[in-house]
Amino acid sequence: MGLRNVRALVLCLTIGTSTGFCQYWSQPTPIRLHPIPVATLEKQARTQVGAKARVDLSAPITGLVDPADSLEPAGSQNVPNYVKAFASRPGAPAAFAHVVRTFVYGGLVQPEIKMGMALRVAQLNSNPYLAAHAKRLLRSTDNGKTILAAIAADKIASLPVEQRLALTYADELSPEFGGVDDRTFREVRGYYNDSQIVELTLSVCFFNYFTRLAEGLNLPVEEWVLQTPAHPDVPVFHPYAGRVPFLTDAHLALLNWDQDPPMKEMAERTKAGMDMYLPNSERTMLWSPNLPEAWWAFNSIASKTPSPLPRTIRGYVTFAVATSNGCRYCTLHTLLGLRHAGVDPAKLLAMKKDDSQLSLEELTAVQFARKITRRPGTTTDADWSKLVMAFGEREAEDILLGACGMNYLNRFNDAMHSPSEDNAIQTYREVYGGDWTPTPVSALAK
Repeated sequence: MGLRNVRALVLCLTIGTSTGFCQYWSQPTPIRLHPIPVATLEKQARTQVGAKARVDLSAPITGLVDPADSLEPAGSQNVPNYVKAFASRPGAPAAFAHVVRTFVYGGLVQPEIKMGMALRVAQLNSNPYLAAHAKRLLRSTDNGKTILAAIAADKIASLPVEQRLALTYADELSPEFGGVDDRTFREVRGYYNDSQIVELTLSVCFFNYFTRLAEGLNLPVEEWVLQTPAHPDVPVFHPYAGRVPFLTDAHLALLNWDQDPPMKEMAERTKAGMDMYLPNSERTMLWSPNLPEAWWAFNSIASKTPSPLPRTIRGYVTFAVATSNGCRYCTLHTLLGLRHAGVDPAKLLAMKKDDSQLSLEELTAVQFARKITRRPGTTTDADWSKLVMAFGEREAEDILLGACGMNYLNRFNDAMHSPSEDNAIQTYREVYGGDWTPTPVSALAK
């Protein structure tokens, strides 16, 4: 099998000729996605009940989820497939269940608003799985029903301004980079404080991760999600009245990051891989500490199970996603990681022209990563089988998680305009002889 050029892989993975990495080097073609109607996703969800997952979901459910993190009533045997999907990674199912509960019900933003954002992301990414779960939770409260009705009727403009702005923020941040312009950001900032804006951004990032995970693994929708109402045992939400966020107990605890195991492990891993302890992106995330703490803990647990996937393959996957999305911060970061992994600068320089320097395995990983990035709803069993044949099942999962995670980070850093660290800037200059420069959206192909 010959090498296939990346542009063809990105544009619906048809085989053709192109300039590969160069085509999407800091200038991704904007994707103008239109939300799939809620009614259409409902029909697709019923069909997805019988789908065959690409991972084993038959593991015993006993002990998979801490009862404190379950969104189901006490004693329920209902364990969602997004939890079962991590059963092969000890501790990861419980950690991911904690992530989901924290992102939906933790923080300073009304949970129903975040559920509505989840539904919008599902519509934009054509994902019936997340849509089914988001709708079920929205129907559990009167306020959620109002938001669901407005989204289903395509009447978001009828919602209160703070809800409308949050849903619009999800719409603009999800499908393309640079979508959240300064005017939109100022409007959002008029109703939400800094901690809440970080929380909104992290939520959109996570729901984009979630849809790609569900599509990549072809998770079947659970019958009980469609047939039974949700009764989550969660505390009553009290709106935050202050204009300026104060440092919560979670903030103060994380200030001593070297005493917090997930933070310490993440910092040490970053130090070893990129010669920095706490990147600027993570410093920004800490304005909403509960969400990143849960996220980092999950990633720490999920990555502990040994995997033979080479560090360089992980690097090419994240680099491909970052350049495909046009994220300056993450492009510089992943480049720095590849250099620390020992990748020759000459190869990195050549990749700016075409993909001829990539091995067949490297290109197979990049192919999958770009497809799950640009068009997650088009991922097929054939795509997954090709990845598994090239790397093995465990390594294929690691590639998927790496691509999902980089999509999460790209959206956060693009929305926050995270400033790059000096060593990342210097490495980029050394490899490419200049600074990263974006292409104006007006100049890109529509």
